[in-house]
Amino acid sequence: MSFAAAQEPERVDSSAGPLEIETVATGLASPWGLAFLPDGRMLVTERTGRLRIVSRSGTVSAPVAGVPPVFARGQGGLLDVALAPDFGDSRLIYLSYAEPREGASGTSVARAKLVEEGGDARLEGLEVIFRQSPAAAGGSHYGSRLVFARDGTLFVTLGDRYALRDQAQQLSSHIGKIVRIAPDGSVPQDNPFRSRNGARPEIWSYGHRNVQGAALDPVTGQLWTIEHGARGGDELNRPQAGRNYGWPVITYGRDYSGAAIGEGTAKEGMEQPVKYWDPSFAPSGLAFYTGSLIPAWKDDLFTGGLSGQRLVRLRLDAARERVVDEEVLLAGRGQRIRDVRQGPEGALWLLTDDPSDGRLLRLGPAG
Repeated sequence: MSFAAAQEPERVDSSAGPLEIETVATGLASPWGLAFLPDGRMLVTERTGRLRIVSRSGTVSAPVAGVPPVFARGQGGLLDVALAPDFGDSRLIYLSYAEPREGASGTSVARAKLVEEGGDARLEGLEVIFRQSPAAAGGSHYGSRLVFARDGTLFVTLGDRYALRDQAQQLSSHIGKIVRIAPDGSVPQDNPFRSRNGARPEIWSYGHRNVQGAALDPVTGQLWTIEHGARGGDELNRPQAGRNYGWPVITYGRDYSGAAIGEGTAKEGMEQPVKYWDPSFAPSGLAFYTGSLIPAWKDDLFTGGLSGQRLVRLRLDAARERVVDEEVLLAGRGQRIRDVRQGPEGALWLLTDDPSDGRLLRLGPAG
């Protein structure tokens, strides 16, 4: 079947000059994560529990068989997707998802071999390599981005599950953490809390609320993340091993009721964000631009906005530590941008969040 959209590209004015936004595919059900296969096709997750393969022309495959069962309620479901660094040989892909667990759910990560035969695709040998603990009732704040580091380890972002937010400060819990695991789910020897009694050894950093964007800096290899605040307090961070990023003790946001959260905006022993936003725009997806198709944006950072319905460009300083420029793009289109990725040809590819008409968009030079 094909969801290809016969729509003319729309002109976009930007700091890089005139661009065009093209609708490549429509009709996706709450698309969440995007990963490029070596041949330029794309793996796209739908939060409802389906994994699709989308051609560059917008043809959408039937659902890939063998995807694990998901808890598709609230913000839960099938979430991010990533290719193993050795995908060309192993054909392994990684999925993060809300896993149903005895009346509750939690973020889990599975890996499996992608097999394509006769026009059909399936996952074989599916293995769950990580489970967030504890599980929780409700359907909020799963986090769930996947990023492979240069050394082959895998970063997984884990939300605070909303009702369990105080556990973001507890090293005995995976709630509100970024974890770092080996490709098979084992714990790397140099993880910061591996030898601490009572701590979850997978933890890399803690005190996070709901990280829905993560990317590796192409210059330094440093992990960058972007997370949702409450009312205000969206944060851009550079998570360091063993550091505490404050939630819910310090934050630049307020509760949805308007009440204060925690103890203020700063506390000794807790890290400050690289940048925060108030009001919130609910950032999701994060990607560094490394291509040559839009040279003015080389090494800039891009994130989508859900409630903010925008694409945001961030320029870093020479030390790769501060944001020195911000540009808002694609505002006023009424589309919630869920994921941002750079395609192999150098364009930016976006997923828009809609339960029945999610779209795959391509942003590139005009003409």
